[in-house]
Amino acid sequence: MVPGAGESDETTDQGRVITLPGPLVPGMGGYRVLLDRGRLNSTLRALRPDRLEISDRSTLRWLGRWARHRGVPSMMVSHESLDGLLRLFGPGVSRRAGDLINARTAAEHDQIVCTTQWAAAEFARLGVRNLRQVPLGVDLERFTPANRDQSMRTRWSAADDVLLLHCGRLSPEKKPRRSLETLAALRKSGVPAVLLVAGGGPLRPALQSEAADRGLPVRFLGHLSDQAKLSALLATVDVAIAPGPIETFGLSALETLASGTPVVVSSESALPEVIGDAGMAASGEGSAYAEAVRSLLSRPEPVRRAAARAQAERFPWDRAVAGFLAAHQVPVAAPF
Repeated sequence: MVPGAGESDETTDQGRVITLPGPLVPGMGGYRVLLDRGRLNSTLRALRPDRLEISDRSTLRWLGRWARHRGVPSMMVSHESLDGLLRLFGPGVSRRAGDLINARTAAEHDQIVCTTQWAAAEFARLGVRNLRQVPLGVDLERFTPANRDQSMRTRWSAADDVLLLHCGRLSPEKKPRRSLETLAALRKSGVPAVLLVAGGGPLRPALQSEAADRGLPVRFLGHLSDQAKLSALLATVDVAIAPGPIETFGLSALETLASGTPVVVSSESALPEVIGDAGMAASGEGSAYAEAVRSLLSRPEPVRRAAARAQAERFPWDRAVAGFLAAHQVPVAAPF
């Protein structure tokens, strides 16, 4: 069940998807939330679920109590770090408030699932007993180095250019401006870099204006809904940048690694756990990211691409499926 502009009920390759009307969240680049508790309650009652898995810690936390009242096991998947979100508001925001919310969340659900140790830390320090860590996975057949497209590369860069990629929503918490600063620092040091930006969001107009004012070679591609084009892009660039400081896993970064492309990530986030030695973690702003890019480029291309793919192969989707089924206490019928 997901929020949308309207209402629908359809069967897809991934199962049944029920869309309920939900308002847009201001300044979040198209995100919607389910606020109509009455509609959601009646839909769930009609579905009579065996188990409930909830992925919105802000507006849907009440569903834990809903499930417990009806004897339905519930699981909250923590896709956001409350610690990280509070940190964005500055040092004056009390961690105690976040701890109180997290403690209540854990008490109201049968299971809390986090995808990395970094994400689980805010629950672990509270002594939460119903906490489980299950990493996500990547489609290793869809995202592969074989998708590399030389014609795509020549369309956006010269033969000797270093082609960089920022792939993600252009919103404040993702810190996309760090990617522009990385490009500027690289070019100032003599590296002929070009940056591709795949994704939309509220900061796009400001970023485009800044890139134009500074004369930076940035190509804004918008949101890429074509999966074939996205997978080719990830396999074609030299290095990707994932500068968000509060990412709890970084599925886009993992898809990039599976495509044979190394990634520079924020040292403040969970991504260093995911990329391992196949990428580099940077702290601070653009200059540190530029140094990390140069370090990756100093490795022979076949070596760095092979390392990226090998790291991604540690996260197959079947492992993630088995982990989530175990968290739901559902027997795994097929070997994983």
